Amino acid sequence: MASARAVGLDIGAGGVRAAQVTPGRQGTVLERFGYAPLPPGAVIGGEVVDPAAVTAAVKGMWREHRFSTKHVVLGVANARVLVRPVDVPVMSAAEMARALPFQVADSLPMSVDTSVLDFHATETFTAATGVATQRGLLVAAARDTVLTSVRAVEAAGLRVDSVDLTPFAVLRSIGEARQGRAAAEALVDVGAQVTTVIVHSGGLPRFVRILARGGDDVTDVVSEVMGVDAEDAEELKMDAVLDADSTDEVSRAVAEGAQGLLDELVGSLEYYATTFPDQVVDRVVLCGGGALLSGFREQLSREADLPVHLGDPLEGMSTGKVGMDVVELDRISVGTAAAVGLALGAA
Repeated sequence: MASARAVGLDIGAGGVRAAQVTPGRQGTVLERFGYAPLPPGAVIGGEVVDPAAVTAAVKGMWREHRFSTKHVVLGVANARVLVRPVDVPVMSAAEMARALPFQVADSLPMSVDTSVLDFHATETFTAATGVATQRGLLVAAARDTVLTSVRAVEAAGLRVDSVDLTPFAVLRSIGEARQGRAAAEALVDVGAQVTTVIVHSGGLPRFVRILARGGDDVTDVVSEVMGVDAEDAEELKMDAVLDADSTDEVSRAVAEGAQGLLDELVGSLEYYATTFPDQVVDRVVLCGGGALLSGFREQLSREADLPVHLGDPLEGMSTGKVGMDVVELDRISVGTAAAVGLALGAA
């Protein structure tokens, strides 16, 4: 079980982020937030490839930002994480831990012996057979990818209390719990190489999809079209506007690079709509560094035919000795959703 003071730790392709929050009578306080960049290739597609680089970044971040605990909740999201709806008999947590591998073995494309499994219940009902049944989301992750991340963090002198699915953390951080409404809300976290989608209704997750696409896809196209390296392409990308009809070559390259992600996001929403026709998505909320790409929000809104808003994970929070000034924190706040949500799960 996670410590109530555990720090949420998010490991992405561009860097590591950590948040420490404290709940109180006057609301939640962001006590500490830290960020440390990672060298290119240290994390690919959400999987740690260079553990030593991750260890060094985490260790330096803890030293610089002086977190008050070494207990962390670690987020995970990559192409080797599968999330799908399943029904299982109602049972205690201890019984679930023992029985889940047998309950879901036939429904997974991977061996349960090499997977880390979890079940997130969303509702209970009585099946036609008369058996009390839980409906929810099964999470299956390749054990080796999870252990590689855990070991890299623990090599920095920290203790991983628990591992949590990053989309669940995003839901805690920016999801609007609109109780009693049939409409659902889609939360999209756009990272450098991984984008996650979670659809929820009243705070209950209904659908999760992890896409192996992100902001780096756009950077790669800009780099190729303009004949510049990745660093210069990133700067060009962030100064441009996504516009396929623009006379500006960079803007057209940005549009070309983003189209694959836009197609997969719209496809995910369409798949959800056919699977859950009684809970129609009525809005999309974006977060993550990739959400700051100029024109991306507007284009997603046009293609999905839905209102798309930019989420603020720090809305309603007060800040303690957070370790950075207000201007800097506001600039990076859209990318803090995963780390803040992981910390909220512990708190």
